[in-house]
Amino acid sequence: MIKFKYKGRNKEGKIVENKIEAKNIDEAKSILKSQGLQIISINRDWASMEIKFGSGVGVKDVTLFTRQFATMISAGLPLLQCLKILQDQTLNKSFKTVLKQIINEVEGGSTLAEAMRKQKGAFTTLYTNMVQAGEEGGALDTILGRLAGFMEKTEALNRKIKGALVYPSVIVLVAIIASAVLLIFVIPVFAAMFTSFGGVLPLPTRIVMGLSDFLRGNFVIITIVIIAFSVAFNVFKKTPQGTVILDTISLKLPVFGNLIQKTAIARFSRTLATLMSSGVNIISALETTAKTSGNAVVERAIMKSRSSIQEGESISSPLSKEKIFPPMVTQMIKIGEETGGLEEMLIKVAEFYDEEVDAAVDTLMAAMEPVVIVFIGVVIGGMVMAMYLPMFQMITIVM
Repeated sequence: MIKFKYKGRNKEGKIVENKIEAKNIDEAKSILKSQGLQIISINRDWASMEIKFGSGVGVKDVTLFTRQFATMISAGLPLLQCLKILQDQTLNKSFKTVLKQIINEVEGGSTLAEAMRKQKGAFTTLYTNMVQAGEEGGALDTILGRLAGFMEKTEALNRKIKGALVYPSVIVLVAIIASAVLLIFVIPVFAAMFTSFGGVLPLPTRIVMGLSDFLRGNFVIITIVIIAFSVAFNVFKKTPQGTVILDTISLKLPVFGNLIQKTAIARFSRTLATLMSSGVNIISALETTAKTSGNAVVERAIMKSRSSIQEGESISSPLSKEKIFPPMVTQMIKIGEETGGLEEMLIKVAEFYDEEVDAAVDTLMAAMEPVVIVFIGVVIGGMVMAMYLPMFQMITIVM
């Protein structure tokens, strides 16, 4: 939730100034209007923003906890005993503290889902909603088993995508550092030597020497600009409008856009199937799926479809109007609705797109290797050649 400062006029005509929490500025305006307030101004309360360093609980910790929890519950162990055993054996101190607080809440009369919701950053909305459905339906062991399987598959998918990006990222970073070292420390030595010889230097050599002079003369300014841009980008990325713009751009990127879309569809299908098979109604399931989609464009498309479904439309009909979902996906969902096997069909869609993502990652890895090698050859090799050209020129004159 985001805090907003507002100034408005109430029904009595008095000026009111206060703060309100909402998901975005449109929701804040809607809440204030429903309270009969005439808005004069409303802005984000940047002063109230807190710097958060995370809960200290990783996805791996929660995934392992869920699998072990499901096994213990299935074996018939009491809930509190399971939590205490898991608290004793976890090595993550932050997670140990989280589990201790959950145990205290449950002993105080709270449900497991309510206790988990209070642990901000440790458990997702999807997780707590499924636990709640399991408690209400008396099938917590089954739900935890499905949740563990879902998390394991999601984590495996994320590892594959991160693995595909690590190699080119490291190589490009090394190339940038090597280029900076050459321009700042090595090339000036050659430049001093060439200047003492006199004569006109080759154009590539003059260009590289010019870059070296510029980088050395403006190093502090360039560093400040890079840091300022990074900070501004991170702030913009966290705003609702910035998130939508960046996620829209990411879906249109060559190669990567297709991979992001397939990943989003796989996550959407598996999340929705898992929630529905756990007894969560379709409207709540779609809302949770939208919030955990990981992409603002996908979230908007799902929420738009959810509104149409609330009005009585089928699931496939509004989804087919959203460009993010390919015709094959909406057709399979339609068949699932007509045959009464929607959950099974969604799982098939998720499995199909998991395989598509695997193939896309393999293709990306195969394509990136020669591109990265060419990039290093052009950048580093180009600078080295530019420095050697005057030497070749002098050797030719001497010969």
